[in-house]
Amino acid sequence: MNQPSQSGQNKSKLVGVQKIRTMIEGFDDISHGGLPVGRTTLVSGTSGTGKTLMGVQFLYNGIRHFDEPGILVTFEESPRDIIKNAQSFDWDLQQLLDEGKLFILDASPDPEGQEVVGNFDLSALIERIQYAIRKYKAKRVSIDSVTAVFQQYDAASVVRREIFRLVARLKQVGATTLMTTERVDEYGPVARFGVEEFVSDNVVIVRNVLEGERRRRTVEILKLRGTTHMKGEYPFTITNDGINIFPLGAMRLTQKSSNVRVSSGVKTLDEMCGGGFFKDSIILATGATGTGKTLLVSKFLENGCKEGERAILFAYEESRAQLFRNATSWGTNFEEMERQGLLKIICAYPESAGLEDHLQIIKTEIAQFKPARIAIDSLSALDRGVSNNSFRQFVIGVTGYAKQEEITGFFTNTTEQFMGSHSITDSHISTITDTILMLQYVEIRGEMSRALNVFKMRGSWHDKGIREYTIDEGGPQIKDSFRNLERIISGSPTRISVDEKSELSRIVKGVQGEGLL
Repeated sequence: MNQPSQSGQNKSKLVGVQKIRTMIEGFDDISHGGLPVGRTTLVSGTSGTGKTLMGVQFLYNGIRHFDEPGILVTFEESPRDIIKNAQSFDWDLQQLLDEGKLFILDASPDPEGQEVVGNFDLSALIERIQYAIRKYKAKRVSIDSVTAVFQQYDAASVVRREIFRLVARLKQVGATTLMTTERVDEYGPVARFGVEEFVSDNVVIVRNVLEGERRRRTVEILKLRGTTHMKGEYPFTITNDGINIFPLGAMRLTQKSSNVRVSSGVKTLDEMCGGGFFKDSIILATGATGTGKTLLVSKFLENGCKEGERAILFAYEESRAQLFRNATSWGTNFEEMERQGLLKIICAYPESAGLEDHLQIIKTEIAQFKPARIAIDSLSALDRGVSNNSFRQFVIGVTGYAKQEEITGFFTNTTEQFMGSHSITDSHISTITDTILMLQYVEIRGEMSRALNVFKMRGSWHDKGIREYTIDEGGPQIKDSFRNLERIISGSPTRISVDEKSELSRIVKGVQGEGLL
């Protein structure tokens, strides 16, 4: 995100339209620098989508970061309610009012409910706004919301004309304005009364859509007249600091790929990976339940802590008590690692929050604890009840942030199929990861066995054999490849006959001989 300077105006863009930075986390990225200076931006959304918050945050950030006074015109909430609600974000609007940096113009309905008589005319209000802009030398104006004006008066065409006059006057005095309005449906007409969008140069849509069993907040810039912006919907959440947008399409992985290796905590697995995982890489262990994915996670974290590295485990399937009990049975002492301040364990139900909220929690915990390694167990738990696109965006957000912070990440994914070949993941996230470990059950001579394979390792040689994998009190034990068997991946291996074995041996020796020439 652009760093704040003495002025909120962004002059770095090689375009004709100058922009003013909102300093709303992520918005200046998707808008390519902020809102066009001296123009009105319409923010439209259904009830509860965060429109008022965006308007207040736009003004507050202007004062806080650039010392730019602001004017808030409220047609709905009383100034007292606005000031009180802002306190939940630790924004002291009363202090800004006392300092003359913020002015709230109260145009909310008469609490006595008196009927409005005569023609509708905003002339007096327009003059008050213009006077306040000049008096306070305000550069930013927020109007919340024009829908309330339409609800008070029946003559919609007259109200639209007056709103147009208001926008024209704000443009004339050079104010950068954010104006909110309501809409009926998340994906219906832009605004409730039809044509408000045509009186604005810029339109932003905020949504709070129910996907499956969870709500998902997104923001979309529909238009920024005369300038560029990113297209499509971007997830956002509301934190203690206000609106936080995740500009996934704007992420730039500028760090260099590391050639440094880190241990998985399992010697044989390190050998299969050509010397361990690459630092800053993303590892995905995928397989049916009970195949030992969480065990590999615990060894990965334990190894990091032994090296003096900090680590965080985000657990979405097991409680702390379960994690501690299982780790102890494998000879891993999570409690001691926590006591030393090297490990932090975050347990949460996937349904306790939306994916954007989980992503924000992960980013906040990483920023505060500064780990060298993180693990998520498991991604598939977070996949429940959300769309593939939402889940993929979440994974991109996590992996992108981990790489940006040069953290090695180990994630698990539980597949539904118990045996046999299966998709790596159901949400097509395998391309985002650098290393994939495939774990599965196979039937050998009437008994169930576990199999492990390094399916993919970007930028490195790796063992392509399918190894037998057992678990005992010492943890994971990776043995030799299954001998004299083929079709292991299918879950129904067949024994190779002696003649076939001899022929394969002859072919392998021939290939090796060619390699020496």
